[in-house]
Amino acid sequence: MSDTDGPELTPVRPTHRFDEAALGKYLARNMDEAGGTLEVLQFEGGQSNPTFLLRCDGREFVLRKQPPGELLPSAHQVDREYRVMAALAGTGVPVPRMYLLCEDVSVIGTKFYVMEHVPGRVFTDPLMSAAPPAERRAVYEHLADVLAALHSVDYREVGLESFGRPGNYYARQISRWSKQYVASKTEEIETMDRLMRWLPENIPDTDETVVVHGDYRLGNTIVDRSAPRILAVLDWELSTLGHPLADLGYVCQTYHAEPDDLHGLNRPNLEELEVPTEAEFIARYCERAGRERIEN
Repeated sequence: MSDTDGPELTPVRPTHRFDEAALGKYLARNMDEAGGTLEVLQFEGGQSNPTFLLRCDGREFVLRKQPPGELLPSAHQVDREYRVMAALAGTGVPVPRMYLLCEDVSVIGTKFYVMEHVPGRVFTDPLMSAAPPAERRAVYEHLADVLAALHSVDYREVGLESFGRPGNYYARQISRWSKQYVASKTEEIETMDRLMRWLPENIPDTDETVVVHGDYRLGNTIVDRSAPRILAVLDWELSTLGHPLADLGYVCQTYHAEPDDLHGLNRPNLEELEVPTEAEFIARYCERAGRERIEN
């Protein structure tokens, strides 16, 4: 994956092939913007939900679908991705335009949705090594601004009141991920067992409810090719109603990477690299989110 031109495009991989003719017919019947000859390419990368570029007579769209095979309960919910991005349209959160959601698995074998293709840069390297140093701070500041904008959205006003259960977000997430880990593990890992015991005993006391992304980080955004700003936030598979500081903690975890991690932000020369420190990033978020400070 390139950090300057977005993810690489390849022919559809054998394990992810589907009936492209059936897709073309479905789009022609249900999506006014699509029609004519259909070309399908796959975005390279490790997304849990395979993602494809659709070319239809000179126009480009993105299709995102569930992976083939048996799926864990509550995993790969592309319908939730579609719903939250459609709801956030017109807010201060940059998301692609949603065109359609297909829950009829007889069309291509799984649920899928089609959205706008947003050209831009994808930075999988948190240091943004491929970007001019003068742009890095501005991009990170906008990353904080967008997160604050997301957490400022009134989920009731945008129709997401049933998108999750208000309250007890940490307890619910710890329980869900622990169960999914146990259901999919192939070997015993003592450190994971200790973590699953430690987390329920150390849940924060305060509780708030906002729309959370669940996987918010620089690598899940599209950055403008000509300006240091975020054009779209992607990969909303884990989004729900939850606690805003879980998102903030997640995006800040790269500041606590192992010291020898070449792509981590746990290094003393961030000022020289024009990347904000963790304290600066949190301060920017708090300023935009209207929070005085964060105690812990």
